[in-house]
Amino acid sequence: MDTQGGSDIDPADQWVLDPESGEYRLRAGAGDAPAATVPTQRRSRTRREGERQSEPERRSVPEPGRGTRRRGAVRSRKAKRSTKRKVLMWTAGTLGFVLLAGSTGAYLLYRHFNGNISTVDVGTAGSKNATSKDAVNILVIGTDSRVGLGGKYGDAGSLGHADTTILFHVAKDRSNATAMSIPRDMVTGIPDCPTKQKDGSTKTIHGTPEARFSPRFNESLGQAGRDPGCTMRTVTELTGLPVDHFILVNFEAVKTLSTAVGGVPICLAHAIDDTDRLGQGSHLRLAAGPHTVQGEQALQFVRTRHSLKNGSDLDRIDLQKQFLGSMIRRMKSGNTLTDPGKLFKLANAATKSLTVDTGIGGVGKLTALAKDLNRVDPEHITFTTFPVVDNPAEGTHHRTVVVDRTKAPALLAAIKNDVSLTEVTKKPKASDAKLRGSKADPSQVRVTVYNGGGPQGAAQTVLQWLQNTKGVAHSTNGGNAPGAPQDRTTLAYGPDQADQARSLAAMMGLPASALHPGKDDSGPGTDMILTLGHDFQDAGVPLTGRAEPPAGVPQSHADKNECVG
Repeated sequence: MDTQGGSDIDPADQWVLDPESGEYRLRAGAGDAPAATVPTQRRSRTRREGERQSEPERRSVPEPGRGTRRRGAVRSRKAKRSTKRKVLMWTAGTLGFVLLAGSTGAYLLYRHFNGNISTVDVGTAGSKNATSKDAVNILVIGTDSRVGLGGKYGDAGSLGHADTTILFHVAKDRSNATAMSIPRDMVTGIPDCPTKQKDGSTKTIHGTPEARFSPRFNESLGQAGRDPGCTMRTVTELTGLPVDHFILVNFEAVKTLSTAVGGVPICLAHAIDDTDRLGQGSHLRLAAGPHTVQGEQALQFVRTRHSLKNGSDLDRIDLQKQFLGSMIRRMKSGNTLTDPGKLFKLANAATKSLTVDTGIGGVGKLTALAKDLNRVDPEHITFTTFPVVDNPAEGTHHRTVVVDRTKAPALLAAIKNDVSLTEVTKKPKASDAKLRGSKADPSQVRVTVYNGGGPQGAAQTVLQWLQNTKGVAHSTNGGNAPGAPQDRTTLAYGPDQADQARSLAAMMGLPASALHPGKDDSGPGTDMILTLGHDFQDAGVPLTGRAEPPAGVPQSHADKNECVG
């Protein structure tokens, strides 16, 4: 990767330790920074190269404007490719993954940065390996801890809760990734949580079952001594997705990182004046239109909610998604990863703001993880929010939300099956004659669903999915299918129900081989028979291939800039 001066020295090589001050600074000739001592090994190499260059019989000096320009062009192309690959580290879609890129770029300052990173042993929660050949789930937690901030943002003694939480799922083949925000005010149960104590012992913090108004998701961290491993376990119980690692950041991380990259561009659809009648709020004041925020103002932006449409945490999540997506674009266009000055500031700020599990507790492990995630294309990184609805138990004064049981299963099934939310459902092949022709309206489809080999409760899951999301009101749960379990899902129907069969096959993604037409007319009011086999995975997951992206789930993308608020 080229440097500002056009040499072949990696940006991390530009930094040396000043023995007098104990601080790192740029060596001589690197950007505009003051000169510093050049390492002896590098100096010797330069001298040897100079000696070889002075021997005309071995190497000739190129004519001005010819060989030099060509080598410069080659370096330029290499720099673009190198920059593109490193930029992909920033496309993880969360602040935590921005931190990964910083620590990766400065890998030669390993000992300095490694000492900045804090770790938490979460025991059996998560993975002990930094990388994996399977899909990866990383939980990025923004804590509202005020410890060490002098009471500037509230209670200086607050240990912090899970104020902002994003589950980042990376597909097994690294073809796509989904960053799903989890609302902090969602009512959900919190499981028992074994936590490691300072003396090495393990203490189990008893869980809290879900009630009408509590507990809220953000209580999975900080409350009763819960550590990030408790939040990991809560997310797994909530989503069914195992969490491999966590990355925890605080308020200061937003300020220092946004400043290190020279500010983050954002865009507001409406003006913001975030101070409520009690004088609370982020105190951010911005006119509608584009702005660039950094430092204190960046923190105000990601914490704003009172002046938004509903004044809720869900509105704030939209601002946070824009901020993170814009951070990615900033890195891509600002050459931050090839600027040694910016890179050092970013890496130093990043690692100081970082707390992770022991599985990725070190620059070396973070480097390995970042390189693994490096293959995700920014176009296939999608931000979304865990589907919720207002808590019906609260009447008209809504302070909490609950899981949206009609939309959440489809989104979680898509994530579990590595479906990119930007993909289009594959169309049936033209040769599938049974799938061609008119389709009945969902209200005319009649079917009884049997479980003949699918997961426990699969028939009821499909029934609810058909009724609540597809409009198939005439559907019945037949329970367990009689006879031996079957490997393949089948749909039996009469000749006069072909249009209904095609409609149901399209909804469920059934292949033509799953359709079994009968010889006799079934008659009006007769149900088709859908029997779920071992090949059935979940409602919304077609048997013809990958699941379709769920409809009606709000999303934004890392490569797009849109005004919000």
